[in-house]
Amino acid sequence: MEGDSITFKYRYRKQIIIGIISLIIISSLVISIVVNLRKDFRKDIVVEKKVKKKETKIIVEEKIKVDIKGQVINPGIYSLKPDSRVIDVIAAAGGLTGEADTSVINLSKKITDEMVIIIYSKAEVADFHKTKEIEKQVEEQCHQKNEESLINDACIKSDTEETKLGKISLNKATKEELMTLPGIGESKAKEIINYREKNGPFKTIEDLKKVTGIGENIFAQIKENITV
Repeated sequence: MEGDSITFKYRYRKQIIIGIISLIIISSLVISIVVNLRKDFRKDIVVEKKVKKKETKIIVEEKIKVDIKGQVINPGIYSLKPDSRVIDVIAAAGGLTGEADTSVINLSKKITDEMVIIIYSKAEVADFHKTKEIEKQVEEQCHQKNEESLINDACIKSDTEETKLGKISLNKATKEELMTLPGIGESKAKEIINYREKNGPFKTIEDLKKVTGIGENIFAQIKENITV
């Protein structure tokens, strides 16, 4: 029996060795495949992360440029956020000088691109002799007379450009104010007021010709002095 067992082992030893070697080779291949798959998986994750980083959008903050002159520490052109105000421009320019007077400037006004701001001195404001004279002088400096002159966009402004120019509002003027217009007496002033109360606000100054008693001649006389 023992001889047969030894003979069996000897006879099949070669096959056993080949089987063990084959098993080792197969195991090595499986391990190699698993390792490579893990590497490829990690590479995919890294590539995906890089792609995500490339897809990230860069948000550029919008800026607008404003020119500030006059009584500030550092006059010049400054870039600020669109929701900034005149007071922010002054701060960016280093603040006011000791001679600055902002009584005729709207510090809370929102700025716009290409805006010009002029900070007047105490002497300039003091030189406006009376309240009406102040308004007149400020208006003259705030309005652009021609292409060569400068406009101060930071000046305190009333509801419309026409009001600042001293025009009479057909929709807001009192009877007395309407009577200051050439050719408009008490009766015509009342007719204008009655018309807007009955038909609503005037949409254009030309609508004035619809009022009883206002013809082309009177309209021609006052059209430069009125607004809606």
